[in-house]
Amino acid sequence: MTAALAKTDRPIIQAPMAGGASTPALAAAVSDAGGVGFLAAGYKTAAAMREDIAATRGRTSRPFGMNVFMPSLDGIDDGAVAAYRDRLVPEAERLGVDLGTPSARDDDYTAKIADLLDDPPAFVSFTFGCPTVDVIRAFQDRGTTVVVTVTSTDEARAASAADVLCVQGAEAGGHRGSFTNSVDGALPLRELLRLVRDLVPHPLIAAGGLATSEDVAEILSLGAAAAQVGTAFVRCPESGASAVHKAALADPRFISTAMTRAFSGRPARGLVNRFLTEHSAQAPAAYPDVHFITAPLRRAAAAQGDPDVVNLWAGEAFRLAPEAPAAEIVEMLSR
Repeated sequence: MTAALAKTDRPIIQAPMAGGASTPALAAAVSDAGGVGFLAAGYKTAAAMREDIAATRGRTSRPFGMNVFMPSLDGIDDGAVAAYRDRLVPEAERLGVDLGTPSARDDDYTAKIADLLDDPPAFVSFTFGCPTVDVIRAFQDRGTTVVVTVTSTDEARAASAADVLCVQGAEAGGHRGSFTNSVDGALPLRELLRLVRDLVPHPLIAAGGLATSEDVAEILSLGAAAAQVGTAFVRCPESGASAVHKAALADPRFISTAMTRAFSGRPARGLVNRFLTEHSAQAPAAYPDVHFITAPLRRAAAAQGDPDVVNLWAGEAFRLAPEAPAAEIVEMLSR
């Protein structure tokens, strides 16, 4: 186990949740409770990311982390993106907004890496791919623990320079953290954990559908060093998730989750609502282009209290997400 993980009191990692749920208050509360809180740089500028780091340091002296999206390498079919945009015009008219326009596809990656290397937190994790060995080594030279999210044995091999691998199973809520825009071969967490454990010597963080202390105990017994939990923290008061999202996790109308590209152009697991049902089949594999197009729809729907057009990211164990302070959730998961 790396030195940074060894300093934690409880084997609980709060999953980085881009788009608003991950806040300095949440990360600090989890770290203060003995786990590792994570901020999310996704969809933010490097300057906004730095503000979150400063705010978190103002709340806790404990180790925490920052997650970075690798730049999208998708080959985009502009015709398919345009057709999908046209399909969503009635949704925009109903909500009284204009659809978004695709923008930069690198998520300010280069600026974020430069900023983080200048003054890094204890952990830096990467999703949607693996940084170059030079970048990994630069963080390691600064004493930062580098974590890479993997969803297959091939990805685990490719990320061998990292300190820790986050093994994400098919049950996980939110975006599938694979290196490619694909769900082919998605494996359940416990099977994937076994395969990766037998392949590499790295400490492993297990992620996907973990919601109880029994879940945590099980994945630790299977060789994980810690459990990464996201959905279980969405309803806590420190979470920045919308009121619509928090309420939906306990709403009896929503009974299942599914993978979809409808909201962002990249596979992600969320509660099955009307938007997911009606548009998933037509959504192109075009990230983050689809994300930019649908962003005004999702913001307007959340503001209007309409859960049927919001990306209600949730893992398979979403119904167990408690409405409780983050520290209580860490304690409950560690019990």
